Amino acid sequence: MSNDEFRAAMSRLAAGVVLVTAHEPALTEDGPLGDDVGMTATAFMSVSLDPPLVLVSLRNGSRMDDLLAEQPLWGVSVLAESQRHIAGRFAMKGRISDRLLFEDIACTRGEVCGAPLVGGALAVMECRTERRVEAGDHTLVIGRVLAVGLPSADGGPLTYFRGRYRHLG
Repeated sequence: MSNDEFRAAMSRLAAGVVLVTAHEPALTEDGPLGDDVGMTATAFMSVSLDPPLVLVSLRNGSRMDDLLAEQPLWGVSVLAESQRHIAGRFAMKGRISDRLLFEDIACTRGEVCGAPLVGGALAVMECRTERRVEAGDHTLVIGRVLAVGLPSADGGPLTYFRGRYRHLG
């Protein structure tokens, strides 16, 4: 089996789309403010109800993987079908700085995690890393959900199927 064959088979699995976010603290107390970092993910799932745990898969060596190795608090916004532009923006390769990517997106700052949470998302979660598991070229990050919110009940979920963002219906 080739990588392309495996990728083609996995593309037949529909997945919800989330934006994983974290706040990178300032390097020094008197230095510039820290940065907000975001990453589109389709490899996200519920793991446990008691305790409430979720899992996200991060590419090894990605900025988010490096940040969550140091910063245990992070957020997740479950994107609505109307938020395809947000998913595409944070999935770009060779993209501009995260600061500019967040510039015109309505966000609130998580009270627990300090990360930006997307306004109008179907659901938001604030998490703390419980465990990191190396798995091939990715790291599976299991997080305990510390707080949830349901900012919007409008619209359906943004999904990813056969290499494209889709909507149900």
